[in-house]
Amino acid sequence: MQIDIPLDLFTFPDVPLPDVRTVEQLFDTPALAPAQIEAEVRRAVDELARDPRLRTGASVAVGVGSRGLENLALVVRTAISALKAHGLQPFIVPAMGSHGGATAEGQTEVLHSYGIAPEEVGADIRATMEVKEIGRLEGEEAGPFAGEPVYLDRNAAGANAILLINRIKAHTDFQGEIESGIAKMTAIGLGKQRGAASIHHYGAYGLREKMPRVARFLAQHAPVVGGIAMIENERGETAEVHALPADQIARDGEKALLKRARAIMPRLPFSEFDVLIVDEMGKNVSGTGMDTHVIGRALMPGISESEWGGPCIRLIAVLDLTRESHGNAAGIGLADLTTRRLIEKVDFGASFTNMCTSGEGGVLKARLPLILPTGEDCVRTAVATCGQPSPDKVRLIRIRNTAHTQFLEISGALLQEARQNTRLNVEERSRPLDLCRPVGSG
Repeated sequence: MQIDIPLDLFTFPDVPLPDVRTVEQLFDTPALAPAQIEAEVRRAVDELARDPRLRTGASVAVGVGSRGLENLALVVRTAISALKAHGLQPFIVPAMGSHGGATAEGQTEVLHSYGIAPEEVGADIRATMEVKEIGRLEGEEAGPFAGEPVYLDRNAAGANAILLINRIKAHTDFQGEIESGIAKMTAIGLGKQRGAASIHHYGAYGLREKMPRVARFLAQHAPVVGGIAMIENERGETAEVHALPADQIARDGEKALLKRARAIMPRLPFSEFDVLIVDEMGKNVSGTGMDTHVIGRALMPGISESEWGGPCIRLIAVLDLTRESHGNAAGIGLADLTTRRLIEKVDFGASFTNMCTSGEGGVLKARLPLILPTGEDCVRTAVATCGQPSPDKVRLIRIRNTAHTQFLEISGALLQEARQNTRLNVEERSRPLDLCRPVGSG
């Protein structure tokens, strides 16, 4: 997208860029080494392979999603190898709802960008946006959604068994006992655009109430044998790998994993400040580009920001869009300021498809921030307009993205609070803010 922004518009050349110090958060949740990950994945497959549907020669649809999971290619490759060792015939299906522009080609491209290609993981990718209606919600389990159809990826529906690979984490649009994880991938990811839209149609209520019911229905009526569930630590590293049998999807087993994931999720160490500078946003970082729990903004009807939790931030500036997003800028409306560089990378077709499929929350997060020529213009404008009359009093934080919060840069106005926090290491000397210098470098 080409946009015309006068270079002298909305800039504050006389506002100085702040001096900053690098701060390191002291996290203590260990990460698994690659050999440990492989061992845990094989153990999970061995446990799930007790299901009688995983008999020798059975075809297995392995559902893989579109988020930037640490070690995703390693986990998928190992799972494929372990399934083959049991005499099974695995293939991969994209389990990502409407992502990739809601096309089979787009979803295959997204998987390739994460290293999920046949020659890399040892299994073919069978991508389609076609779904099969496998039944309708019924009985006491259906609740207010009685009679509504349940959809399943047509290739997955034709397999002897379905196994999902996903991360368990807090969702960015709602709070409940079941949020992002194996259940969501089952109900929304394998439901493709049609299934995803049928759930997002109800907004946050649909995600909280309908999504788990659809997942449990699929776990009972489709050939779902379970999932390989990963939990990441505060640094975005693989910390745990679990086998989740079908009878625990959207039930107590998955609820317990979500509680664990919440306890070690990334966060910022300050409860209130004026300006947050985010170097990059993207679908590989969070479903909403920036994790709403990290920035303390949900933009969901019926959910107040005070109830949502996270820090109170006056202005947020996001400077770039990750390459792995393939132009999908879903969640851009969570920011107040952005750059021309970011906007020119946006694929508005793919972004709007994802945003509209996501329902009310996606539409609200589609609002465009104030667009400025450069990142420095964003910083100067934020400092000048954040409500602090003196630039040296502005409490400013800079991070790489919301998945990487171990290292951050802070302005002098936050120094005293940072030094009082025993969970922080604070750099002794300050230096001018340099947006070309990666956060946490040198």
